[in-house]
Amino acid sequence: MKQVILYTKQGCPLCEEAKNLLEELKREFEFQLNEIDIYQDDALLEKYQLMIPVVEADGEVVAFGKVEKYVLRKRLLESTNVD
Repeated sequence: MKQVILYTKQGCPLCEEAKNLLEELKREFEFQLNEIDIYQDDALLEKYQLMIPVVEADGEVVAFGKVEKYVLRKRLLESTNVD
């Protein structure tokens, strides 16, 4: 099963939008969604502080900032066709 990680922080409206988009896409694609607060890990905070939300699928960053549904759908579809 595909692994999708959503890097977020509390009080982030863009993060909530990204999470909602990913929940919608779970109806089309089979993947496990894990949400990680970057403030719980100093290395993640340093890496993603200005980029969040960040969506990572199977170890590859596929979207960040203002996440668009069509971009996520395209990337999930591409990764599904590769397997």
